[in-house]
Amino acid sequence: MAFIDEMKIHMEAGRGGDGVVRWRHEKGKEFAGPSGGNGGRGGSVYAVAVRDVHVLSRYRAKKEFKAERGQDGGSDSLFGVAGRDLEILLPVGSIITNLKTDKKIFLQEEGEKILLLKGGSGGKGNEVYKSSINRSPKNWTPGKPGEEAEFFIEIELVADIGLIGFPNAGKTSLLNALTSAKGKIGDYPFTTLEPNMGECFGYIISDIPGLIEGSAGGKGLGHKFLRHIRRTKMLVHLISLENDNTLKAYKSIRKELGEYDPTLLEKEEIIILTKTDIVDDPAYIEKVVKSMKKVSPKVFTLSLYDDDSIKSLQDNLIKLLQSKKSK
Repeated sequence: MAFIDEMKIHMEAGRGGDGVVRWRHEKGKEFAGPSGGNGGRGGSVYAVAVRDVHVLSRYRAKKEFKAERGQDGGSDSLFGVAGRDLEILLPVGSIITNLKTDKKIFLQEEGEKILLLKGGSGGKGNEVYKSSINRSPKNWTPGKPGEEAEFFIEIELVADIGLIGFPNAGKTSLLNALTSAKGKIGDYPFTTLEPNMGECFGYIISDIPGLIEGSAGGKGLGHKFLRHIRRTKMLVHLISLENDNTLKAYKSIRKELGEYDPTLLEKEEIIILTKTDIVDDPAYIEKVVKSMKKVSPKVFTLSLYDDDSIKSLQDNLIKLLQSKKSK
């Protein structure tokens, strides 16, 4: 299923039902006065936050949404039934922009329900206009139209851990090892073309597609995926030991983060040196770890072919997240 993280859709709340002109007919009293009821309220449009990053794909083929119209009033003073509200399911982390008003709405918690468009009020029936000087009113009003607007929806993934780094650093492989995710992996750059997410002991982990130099300016996969890092609680920076200069690789990615949004550099971060299995010299690995600890105190090594290595990393990540949560 293709990951869709932005979309423009048109939505319209329901029109109110019309008021009606009706007359009361009772036994022995043919003309008992007006009895036209009011129209029902039109349905409103709500956004509902769900924990499903792929939910936008449901709307790929349909870009027009309309809530139900209110029913017209009836005889014997009966009001029309209100139109059913329309609920649009959107992922947690969605930013909804009303292109008519430029108002932005943020969905931050699962189950959150926010009114987007209000349904039109129902029209008045002729019974409302009855008075001592107008006993047979023929007045009525139509229902009012519901609000309508175009909305631009974009997703900023909300995850506890965001895995970042150059292409082929092992982000998706690590995600698959730590969670039940089944992200696509391969031995060529840009295998991951969309963020993958998984759950590990109640924590959400997401791998961000490979960044390269110039990503902040739109190069490669560009800032399309950099924005997903903004609402991630902690960054895990993966650097493959295939790099001759791991410190340079680290600084390159950090440069892109800072150019896109300086606040990203303030997030808690750990470094994981991956693919340690390709290095036969333990002393070299220790040397690299020592050099990386000059820029970050939390540096770990990882071989995806070593279950103990994965388990140790998992335990450390959970401890860090738990300590962060307790603060």
